Amino acid sequence: MSGEAHCAGFVSITGRPNAGKSTLLNALVGEKVAITAHQPQTTRSAIKGVVTTPAAQIVFVDTPGIHKSDSLFNKRMMDTVRGALEQVDLVLYVTDAARPVTEQDEQAIGAVTKAGKVILVLNKVDLVEDKRLLLPLTETYLKIWPFADTVPVSARKRDGIEELKRVVISHLPEGPPLFPNDYLTDQPMRFIAAEIIRERILFTARQEVPHAVAVLIDQWEEGPKLVKIAATIHVERPGQKVILIGAKGQTLKKIGSEARQELERRLERKVFLSLFVKVKPDWREDPSFLHAVDWRSMLGSEDK
Repeated sequence: MSGEAHCAGFVSITGRPNAGKSTLLNALVGEKVAITAHQPQTTRSAIKGVVTTPAAQIVFVDTPGIHKSDSLFNKRMMDTVRGALEQVDLVLYVTDAARPVTEQDEQAIGAVTKAGKVILVLNKVDLVEDKRLLLPLTETYLKIWPFADTVPVSARKRDGIEELKRVVISHLPEGPPLFPNDYLTDQPMRFIAAEIIRERILFTARQEVPHAVAVLIDQWEEGPKLVKIAATIHVERPGQKVILIGAKGQTLKKIGSEARQELERRLERKVFLSLFVKVKPDWREDPSFLHAVDWRSMLGSEDK
């Protein structure tokens, strides 16, 4: 590859739950294109984030954490992971450097290495006090699979991010840009809004309402100075509804206020946000409902 050649390609970000994949995507892109939370399985679909430099264009694809499929919803998430590994030029296997290698890691690596060339990304190195421990950890991973490269990073502190980009570009094929220079993500704004609301729920409710929440945008009226948004938060049990609403509606009000502030920053306009909570038992096993919350259903029929 000549020094002046332009590179472009698709790079899948994979790994076990809670490895920091979405935080890494945001750090690589330099903008928040994926929500993050302390709970595992925050990411539910494949999210593209595009990095464009004079020398290359990298299309990163963030995916749900590799996990056991115990519901229709989880099976669809794993289908998303498998789909994101097809026809990519490179795979980043992201792992938590502060945790030991587990049998689940070995199984996950076995699944992703079928896709081709894989780079090991040791994330959260800021949590490892003795950096000498990173060497034996790396050696353990290399015994499982001969990774093409190994890069230590802290996505949260954005340490090692530029080095990771450099390594990724060195493994990409030559080619023209795949998207316009100002292209950032493939997610429609309605989906991003639903995700912002869900993120605030995850931070506010914590473990009380872990993954029983789905958000649907019911109304979107966009004006030059004001955007009116109405959304329904779906939960599986009446008790979860009570928790989300809170005493005298204070919890729901807090969620709405924080989500509105984030939406106003994104949309650069005032936002009027109305939130409702509805009980929908077993929505994670309902195919039609899962289609409704899939961001691709928010696009035109040609994109479905």
